[in-house]
Amino acid sequence: MTFLNLLFLYFFAVAQNPFGQPIFDKSAFYIAMASAEMTDIDTELSIVKVSSIPEKQAYEGALLMKKSGMIKKAKDKMSMFKEGRGKLEESVAKEKDNTEYRFLRLIIQEHAPKVVKYRSNLEEDSKMIRLNYNSLSLTLQEAIFNYSKKSTILKIP
Repeated sequence: MTFLNLLFLYFFAVAQNPFGQPIFDKSAFYIAMASAEMTDIDTELSIVKVSSIPEKQAYEGALLMKKSGMIKKAKDKMSMFKEGRGKLEESVAKEKDNTEYRFLRLIIQEHAPKVVKYRSNLEEDSKMIRLNYNSLSLTLQEAIFNYSKKSTILKIP
């Protein structure tokens, strides 16, 4: 991760609202999701957990599944993955047309090990993301575009 990205993530991790709670920033969330550092995931997870944003459950689920891939003990890894999967899938079930939730699921499914059997929605999620891409916020479009550069399933022109 570049120094600038780390500085950006740190700034938003320590920024607080008037009530002393960290401020959630979607750009910082997607920087953490792209990171391979456990501390980045933990920092963002702590911000999401105390936030009152509507996407809280989906974001927390995605971060938990991402973090599970960094844990050493197989039992803890699987337990955390299942917890995150439950949160994200519940969010998708409640809002089937939410393109961002589908993007989060695609990120996780594309990199999920075969043993967890969590790869069945890649094509449908990719199609939905491409279909709705132009109507998404610029922050989300940027996150999707950046992810698509490395993805084998999601290509954004």
